[in-house]
Amino acid sequence: MKLADIRNQVVSATAVVGISVMVLVGCNNANQETASTDKATDSTKDKKTIVIGTTEGDFADMVRDQVKSDLEAKGYTVKLTTFTDYVRPNIALAQGDLDINIFQHKPYLDTFKKENNLDLVEVFQVPTAPLGIYSGKKKALNEAYNGMKVSAPNDPSNFARALVMMNDLGWITLKDNVDPLTASKSDIASNPMNIDIVELEAAQLPRARDEVDFAIINGNYATDSGIKLTDALYQEKSFAYVNWSAVKTADKDAKWVKDVTDSYNSDSFKAYAHKTFPGYKYPKIWNEDQTAQSK
Repeated sequence: MKLADIRNQVVSATAVVGISVMVLVGCNNANQETASTDKATDSTKDKKTIVIGTTEGDFADMVRDQVKSDLEAKGYTVKLTTFTDYVRPNIALAQGDLDINIFQHKPYLDTFKKENNLDLVEVFQVPTAPLGIYSGKKKALNEAYNGMKVSAPNDPSNFARALVMMNDLGWITLKDNVDPLTASKSDIASNPMNIDIVELEAAQLPRARDEVDFAIINGNYATDSGIKLTDALYQEKSFAYVNWSAVKTADKDAKWVKDVTDSYNSDSFKAYAHKTFPGYKYPKIWNEDQTAQSK
């Protein structure tokens, strides 16, 4: 598909996605596998059933492949519910259909719970596919040139992330004291390389690589398209978009929450993550970020 065609599709689209649905999310698109109809029980010291909600894909695989068996060895029964959107997991958590969800980064959680008056809190980070710069017509960062085309996701949150990455590389300069979570084109102080920033729907970025010199692609769309995260020429440095688990604030100090946290930070889970998710950005607390920062 040609770049012009993709641009036309974006311009002519009639669906407008609200900020609480997609704007701030850097998570996987998903197919719903299960839907629990059981209400999650109240948090007590004797709680033995944990209902975990995720989007389908890597976060669900982490539960199936590693976390479920670890928690079951501790005496818990684990139920997994997957979702196809980014609204219902937080609503279901707040209403008690879930005990914990794992699918979102903190900027999205903070905005969503404020807009919807939900009493939720983040607990621990999980390995997350990061935003990265991938080759298009050019195969290395040192091939950057005056007037090059760089594609970037067109939603505000991910576009801000793309601008920060280009600023880090010295391709553009952002104004002083700009909030990196909300940076926009109006915050560009200078563009010395006269970069043509091509804004596209995030899902279209992988297929448009041959129409631009470099492509800034969300990690989930890269992996969905068969692009290896380890092939990124550069990945974002910030941990702000590494995804978190969330629980109801009243549950944050419960023993079962500690047990789930321990499972996701155990040596066995780390070994699994390193083997299964190469190129991912790991939780900051691990102190072992192994993503490709530059090549």
